[in-house]
Amino acid sequence: MLPKVSIIMNCHNGEKYLKKSISSVINQTYKNWELIFWDNKSTDRSEKIFKDFKDKRLRYFKSKNYFKLYKARNKAIKKCRGKFIAFLDTDDWWLKKKIQKQVYILEKNQSIPLIYSNWIVYNQKKKLKKIFNNSKLPSGKISQSLLDKYQINIGTVMIKKSILKKFNFNENYEIIGDFDLFIKLSLKYMFLSIQEPLSYYRLHDNNFSRKYSLHASELESWIKKNQSILKRKKINISNQIHYLYKLKIKNFINYK
Repeated sequence: MLPKVSIIMNCHNGEKYLKKSISSVINQTYKNWELIFWDNKSTDRSEKIFKDFKDKRLRYFKSKNYFKLYKARNKAIKKCRGKFIAFLDTDDWWLKKKIQKQVYILEKNQSIPLIYSNWIVYNQKKKLKKIFNNSKLPSGKISQSLLDKYQINIGTVMIKKSILKKFNFNENYEIIGDFDLFIKLSLKYMFLSIQEPLSYYRLHDNNFSRKYSLHASELESWIKKNQSILKRKKINISNQIHYLYKLKIKNFINYK
């Protein structure tokens, strides 16, 4: 029997928190899944940690070359056999009913290709946690809502594989590939949200998204590329422009 859900875990030297991440998948209440582990030329103990888990649902792929994140994700997607695809980074982890709740809702709403949830931010340094959003997450046609305040963490997403056959991650990006893909999808499809947190996002010094300079550069390029299209659709991006300036200020402060 083929798995209904494929979980993609891209890894490059992710040994530090990897065991907790994989354990959170194995401990899911929903059992019909496979984990696609794309080892992106790791040189640490990631491979050994992964293979110490004796579970036939865990599938290991060793990349011969190092690929940037979104190219690696696209390659991992091609290995998926499930109807639905979810993503989990090696430093984050899921609550036990994450898959169960999202599969149930997507099966009940066949026309909806994507569901996401709230999440908990865990500050590794301060050992503190807080819910990301205490207000209601948007559902339905949410392009404008996402551009007013982007609220999707890829670790909370479940998406139909058939959609990812039509829309790949843009491999030119290193930071905002998730943002780019989900905005594009939101212009064509309705999304569903779950207000309950189903995932933990670990905030630490090595988080990729904390590279303010690259983030700002990519966002500025994205705005220039998509501004006219969004304007024709009467979608306002003033908040993203404001966010871009904030990123530039953060980068300036960090490198003073």
